[in-house]
Amino acid sequence: MGRFTEARFLLSAAAAGQFPPDRGCEVAFAGRSNAGKSSAINAILARRSLARTGKTPGQTRLLNFFELEAGRRIVDLPGYGYARVPERERLQWGPLLEALRERRSLRGLFLIVDARRGLREPDLALIEWANPAARGVHVLLTKTDKLNRGEAAEVLRATHKRLEGRITAQLFSAQNGMGLAEAEQTLLRWLGEDSAGE
Repeated sequence: MGRFTEARFLLSAAAAGQFPPDRGCEVAFAGRSNAGKSSAINAILARRSLARTGKTPGQTRLLNFFELEAGRRIVDLPGYGYARVPERERLQWGPLLEALRERRSLRGLFLIVDARRGLREPDLALIEWANPAARGVHVLLTKTDKLNRGEAAEVLRATHKRLEGRITAQLFSAQNGMGLAEAEQTLLRWLGEDSAGE
């Protein structure tokens, strides 16, 4: 993206009291484990390894905040749908996510969905949690480089139909850059809605 050359890891939060002050603008990234969330973050921010990636699902266990510039942050949420996460840990996520949803600074949510699997019930539940009437929600259909053009177009059509025009969606690939410019513009729009020091 160019403008976020100073992006850096800020903190990991295991409790709401550890969140950074509720000022400025922040955008959350969420998705099922292994949907390509960390790869999407790194691609959109043009950083090779800002967010941790790995072949093992469930790499993100806490809410990880990254500062892009003063008053501008992204939040990397734990992947969901991964059974090997300890139950005690999963129970901690509920209050954390509720506290995040109440923040005035939360302006949007990128929902990361593996295009080969499409929207599932946990994804739709997360959309409801995000409250699209109050903030932006945008679906990134990732790993589209693994589909042919016709398959990708059909996935996008089916996703739009299921979302019923309530939120936006696009095709995306961190590997070949498909949809990267559109995702960047969505992030910039959400982060630029208000002044950083609000």
